[in-house]
Amino acid sequence: MQRFVAVITTFYFLIGAPAEAAEKLTVMLDWFINPDHATLMVGQEKGFFAEAGLEVEMIAPADPNDPPKLVAAGKVDLAISYQPQLHVQVDQGLPLRRIATLVSTPLNSLVVLADGPIKSIADLKGRKIGFSVGGFEDALLAAMLNKVGLSLKDIT
Repeated sequence: MQRFVAVITTFYFLIGAPAEAAEKLTVMLDWFINPDHATLMVGQEKGFFAEAGLEVEMIAPADPNDPPKLVAAGKVDLAISYQPQLHVQVDQGLPLRRIATLVSTPLNSLVVLADGPIKSIADLKGRKIGFSVGGFEDALLAAMLNKVGLSLKDIT
């Protein structure tokens, strides 16, 4: 009788038990969906995450500074962020670490019109400069300006 109960119990667990639910994972992007996220989008569309037992939700942030902070606060599981920015955030005390890389080189660049009046860093004096995420970019810009005797106060 005990053997019969053991066989029925095993059968129930192998056949009759509900399938294990996929592990939910929230990923906050660094910006709106763009080509940098291609590997994530392909993985989602082709069902690779589902095959691995993951139910992945990708969220575009309202503010690109928020994703790492939301990971640190336990509100999302993963954040896509900028590697140089990560160093600043960790230095400021956020308990974060990099576990993967989507794009192998930093995408930070200072861009001007090819035929415009700005030919060197020194030509930025009195000019307006914009960037999407504060932190590393302003530190990098300050260092670049310092090399030519300028500071962040010299630009708008």
